[in-house]
Amino acid sequence: MPAQSPLNGPYLSLSITMLLWGGAFSSSKSVVEHLPPSVAALLRFGGAAVALLAAVVLVGDRTAKTTPRTRGRAAVAGLLGVFAYNACFFWGLSLAPALDAGILIPVMSPVLTSIVLLLTGRERASGLRVAGLLLGLTGAVVFFLGAGGSTQGSLSRLAGDGLFLLSAGCWAAYTLVGPRVLAGIDPLRATAYATCMGAVLLGVLAAPDLPGVQWTSLPAGVWLNVAYLALGAAAVANLLYYRGVGAVGPASASLMMFTVPVVNTLCSTLFLGESFEALQAVGAVVLVTGAVLAALHGWFSGGRRIAAPADLREDEAT
Repeated sequence: MPAQSPLNGPYLSLSITMLLWGGAFSSSKSVVEHLPPSVAALLRFGGAAVALLAAVVLVGDRTAKTTPRTRGRAAVAGLLGVFAYNACFFWGLSLAPALDAGILIPVMSPVLTSIVLLLTGRERASGLRVAGLLLGLTGAVVFFLGAGGSTQGSLSRLAGDGLFLLSAGCWAAYTLVGPRVLAGIDPLRATAYATCMGAVLLGVLAAPDLPGVQWTSLPAGVWLNVAYLALGAAAVANLLYYRGVGAVGPASASLMMFTVPVVNTLCSTLFLGESFEALQAVGAVVLVTGAVLAALHGWFSGGRRIAAPADLREDEAT
């Protein structure tokens, strides 16, 4: 079947997702400046869970059936892509700039995804692709060296970047389990179940911090950012991402993550006044170059997925 145009179907959905996510890093940083990281994460995905459950009731397919197995898979996705990812992400934002998060997470996620796909035989390996992955990993090391230093601020930034790397690993795992989560369940319900599971766990994590929040003194801008994060960057974006992964697979979907750093860099520099250290900038260029080289080689060479969504649906039926 011929490849779909990036302007059509799932690629349009994925492009919208990346724009929403690109703005989410600086928006999340603005919220974390006024709230504990655990509470900020809970507000983002608690609001998204409510919105998605309402969508299931109002516009969901009432004839769709789910099984304990499909609900369990969605719960695992929520554990990885909502709870674990955001626990690390928001904690990292309290220590390091959003600019760092917008480079490490969206670029390292497809690098880690590609490495797993190659190691498990689900994607073809080639010298050029392996070289690109190694170059990307080298760039990540340089980026971390640029973040570290002898000052307390540099050490804090380094710790935050380490948490962003953990977030990238969680998102890579979330992307890889996406096709199996979608096997036998529509994307809206899968996204809703995953988000609800993650929101419940985030609620448990945030419980000790909730009593200390001065809710009435929060600026209006915080609530506007929370609304954007919950409805746009979580509910809508995650739903579109699930649909994209289900249609084109994890490898191709992860390619779209390379547009996120561009949007995030613009938002973080314009709205937050953040900047890279010189060595970090070099590492970022090397990291992005290697990751794009590895990913685009797989794209143009037509590397096939061994476990495509259609294959998984056939397995579910049998």
